[in-house]
Amino acid sequence: MLATMKTSFFITISRCATICAITFCLALTVGLSPAQAANRDANEGAAEPEAKPLTQGLNHVGLSVRDLKSSREFFVNTLGWRLAGGYPDYPSSFVTDGQVFVTLWQVADPKTAVGFNRKNNVGLHHLALTVESFDALDQLHQRLLKTEGVVIEFGPELNGDGPTKHMMVYEPGGNRIEFAHRPSQ
Repeated sequence: MLATMKTSFFITISRCATICAITFCLALTVGLSPAQAANRDANEGAAEPEAKPLTQGLNHVGLSVRDLKSSREFFVNTLGWRLAGGYPDYPSSFVTDGQVFVTLWQVADPKTAVGFNRKNNVGLHHLALTVESFDALDQLHQRLLKTEGVVIEFGPELNGDGPTKHMMVYEPGGNRIEFAHRPSQ
């Protein structure tokens, strides 16, 4: 009986692994993330409709920066974003590209501010922004090479086996930003 239970257990595990692999491959084929595909598969044939999420997308991202002026100029002058406001008494600038809204907040003491460390700090790992094309990514890279205060972690390259191509930089205020393009399939 124990041998039969072990065999049944391993067959079940094997079937689950196969289903997960198929879901992952199908997700990539139809342009869904594996999580989206898993949710879709789990809900197929369900008698009750999926519960509506309580949120409706990203409202804004707030980033603390060492030098508000340099970070604002990076977003507005380098990336072409629009300045949408701010508060002089609580030093901040609000910028937008028409799709994403970012609030930049000046740290109280830039000299003692703790620099970003994606492996040791809890919080934002990076901000990822979409660009229109591979060409736009390459043009942005060339512009960033000439932008004072920008540190390029790596230039445009395939993300894994592709098809997404991305690059990672630190803007002048110290925040890590990814720029990426995934071609439509």
